[in-house]
Amino acid sequence: MAESELLYEVSDGVATLTLNRPDQRNALNGELLSQLVEAVKTARDDDAVKAVVLTGAGDNVFCAGADLGGFAADAALVEKHFASDLFLEFFRLMPRLGKPSLCAANGHVLAGGMGLALSCDLLIAREGATFGTPEINVGAFPYMIMAIIYRNVPRKKVNEMMLLGERISAEEAVTHGLANKVVPAEEFDAAVAEWAAKLASKSPVLMRLGHDAMYRQQDMALDDALEFLRSQLSLTFSTEDIQEGVKAFFEKRDPEWKGR
Repeated sequence: MAESELLYEVSDGVATLTLNRPDQRNALNGELLSQLVEAVKTARDDDAVKAVVLTGAGDNVFCAGADLGGFAADAALVEKHFASDLFLEFFRLMPRLGKPSLCAANGHVLAGGMGLALSCDLLIAREGATFGTPEINVGAFPYMIMAIIYRNVPRKKVNEMMLLGERISAEEAVTHGLANKVVPAEEFDAAVAEWAAKLASKSPVLMRLGHDAMYRQQDMALDDALEFLRSQLSLTFSTEDIQEGVKAFFEKRDPEWKGR
């Protein structure tokens, strides 16, 4: 995999994916999206990877969304339509990753970049970052990420963001459910590393079962969700890791996960 548009690094069980177009505000073009999708698949299939961190190169913008040059490109409409498949593939991959993901929002989170960020399970924002869906200001609309945002943020706030095209602060993002916490710039890297290490330290088999259940149950009817979750609890009882976790708890020691 080429390392021009996206950087991929694995260390201590954590795969870090870095959007690497800082001069273009990490805007998403076809090449970057293609590499991002492949990187997520690589992390998903690598047993050495226990958690995934998504971040952006540079100090100002995590991701400014789709590269607007593509909107005005001299290409057939059907080609532009099919080019958006990569967005859909990414959004479908993340809930099925089977591993926890953390967005390290090191700068502004805008437009399609918000879709990427909210597709992660957790989000730490650096102080000074803003969040917004400004598409309406350039005669567009955040169609591709609308379903993701509505599943994370209260409806009236989403309506406000999309219809007015205004930004909110990182602190407001926490209040409205877009982010988990805001960290000062000098503490940001350490905070991301701390959470990533904690995520990577958990039982991989129980994390996968729980992660899958989190997403599969959310759109089920209540009775269906309860029955499904009970089946997943029973499946969890069959694993060696739950036995090890309980035993380690009573023996007051760290568990030694076997991943089965």
